[in-house]
Amino acid sequence: MAFTIPEGLHEDLYPLAWLVGTWRGKGRGEYPGIAPFEFAHEVTFNHDGRGFLNYFSRTWLINADAEILAPFESEVGFWHAKPTKVLEVVLAYSTGRGEGWVGLHDGPKIQLAMDTGYASPSGTVIESGSRLYGLVEGQLFYAYDVGMGGHDLQAYMWSTLERQAE
Repeated sequence: MAFTIPEGLHEDLYPLAWLVGTWRGKGRGEYPGIAPFEFAHEVTFNHDGRGFLNYFSRTWLINADAEILAPFESEVGFWHAKPTKVLEVVLAYSTGRGEGWVGLHDGPKIQLAMDTGYASPSGTVIESGSRLYGLVEGQLFYAYDVGMGGHDLQAYMWSTLERQAE
């Protein structure tokens, strides 16, 4: 699929223009105390002309036939590109937590580390986190590692997503 810089995109976001659009695919997850699982994943990046990207991510638990069993995690946020390839990301989750992330973007590769987190009284506290987004052979690769519940930082969820036609 041909790529063009979206109309009206703020110039600070040009290095992230490749993300703009909707991506869908499947992934897997596992973590100590959580049975391995498969999920459907949809991620949308869009903009309104200001200097940040809007971010929406939704997942659904699926079975081996890719049939949706139940909604899973949802998150929304804002991605701010700063000078010198720095990226600041703020996310809020349907499960009652919020997080700040800081990282670097370098062409089609983004690496983020959790800076700070918040959990509501009924939310799950994430003590540490790492995210990787990358464009690999035209697909968006996503990996999310977390440290929670007294466990060290380790793989939690990963997926491969196809860009959807507009």
